[in-house]
Amino acid sequence: MNPEIEENELVSEVQEETENVASTYTAGAEELEQLKNQAEENYQRYLRTQADFDNFRRRARQEKEELAKYASQKLVENLVPIIDNFDRAIQSSKETQDFEGLAKGIDMVFRQFEGVLQSEGVKSIESVGQPFNPEFHQAIMQVESDEHEEGIVVEELQKGYMLNDRVIRPAMVKVSM
Repeated sequence: MNPEIEENELVSEVQEETENVASTYTAGAEELEQLKNQAEENYQRYLRTQADFDNFRRRARQEKEELAKYASQKLVENLVPIIDNFDRAIQSSKETQDFEGLAKGIDMVFRQFEGVLQSEGVKSIESVGQPFNPEFHQAIMQVESDEHEEGIVVEELQKGYMLNDRVIRPAMVKVSM
């Protein structure tokens, strides 16, 4: 074989191989650039998501604080007219010296107050004549009683109250023994 032909063939092969390597390198560089861009987009998306989550957490905390701060607003709005009625009753009794009317006025305001508490889920615990229950009653004294069997509440010294199904304050009672 002719050495010149062999050399040309070798040069052609080397050129072809170089072109293959160059095109593979170019394709790899393009793919690398695409992957870099995709990684940057993903990172930016992550940062936006993190910022959105931080904003959500901050808003939720603020809403929770505001809810706690104004949770009793409805109750207070319902109690303000009762305060007004007490004020009117006191002013009226000062002017007229009608203490019987004052007593009636206070009784009416008391009923109004009970109505507001009931509308909020507050109710008194019925005690007298009921079996003693430590969940609802606090025994202050035990007394002998011929009228009641043992363990029955015979007298209520202080009312107990519940808010929905939860005892706010147990009733202080005397229990038969």
